[in-house]
Amino acid sequence: MQNIPHTPVLYREVIAAFKDIESGIIIDCTMGYGGHSSMILEANSNIKIIAIDQDQTAIDFSSERLAKFGERVSIRKGRFSNVIKEILEEVDIEEIKGILADIGVSSLQLDQKERGFSYESDNLDMRMNKDAALTAESVVNEYSQAELEKILLEYGELRNYKKLASQIVKNRPFRSAKELSEILRKDLPQGKNIHPATLLMQAIRIEVNDELGELKSLLCSLENARLKEARIAIISFHSLEDRIVKQKFKKWSESCICPKEAFRCGCGNNHSLGKILTRKPLIAREDELQENIRSRSAKMRIFQMDKR
Repeated sequence: MQNIPHTPVLYREVIAAFKDIESGIIIDCTMGYGGHSSMILEANSNIKIIAIDQDQTAIDFSSERLAKFGERVSIRKGRFSNVIKEILEEVDIEEIKGILADIGVSSLQLDQKERGFSYESDNLDMRMNKDAALTAESVVNEYSQAELEKILLEYGELRNYKKLASQIVKNRPFRSAKELSEILRKDLPQGKNIHPATLLMQAIRIEVNDELGELKSLLCSLENARLKEARIAIISFHSLEDRIVKQKFKKWSESCICPKEAFRCGCGNNHSLGKILTRKPLIAREDELQENIRSRSAKMRIFQMDKR
């Protein structure tokens, strides 16, 4: 019998987001341990799930966990930005009733120190797909100072990005996340609730896995797919991701796409793809925050596509 390692974030909010979908297909773009998929399948007895993950460890675990649902589950391996395009071409668009994406590193990956995501790890890996070529060790030890400055500023939003990049170049090579975080610790932000190396690790991880590029590609594919009455729920874990989702949903909801300086509407005023269902992002309730510390930064936004 499997030992289920954790409860997925915002589990009640995810179930509620799809509760009135009676049939069709829901695509779980970031399957991980299969927690969200399992709960959706149990709550919606007639729907099917197509679940995507690029991590073979996650696929092996979730294939066993979701086996009890039989043909209601199909698991696909790959980056969701690529696989979603294949799925949208293969299946009847009208059958797709929901899209769920839990963006970022999974608990499965964080909990395995050998994967190199933790500041306590004895290596520098951080690949969500262990077959990928680029590793955190390559980024830290081979990127130029200017390239390091760019990712520390853009992906880590670290104010002293220049000093940190300089320190990395001065002290490399690094062979472990632990070594990297310890050497840079005095120059990292000293927050009360997070480890000083959190934003540093985030920046490197985003670069290794092209996480923001993946999210943008997913949203672009959904925008172009001509989905009919599909509900899209995106869970993000930091401001960069949330900003991308918020801006894209806002764009999708706008009927008029004329330039702001236009005297009158000339676009036809019929470009809205649907409506935003969450005026503000949904966040974890107090009891979930107490049980699962990783839920503290989770935010979910939901968009309802209209039939077109």
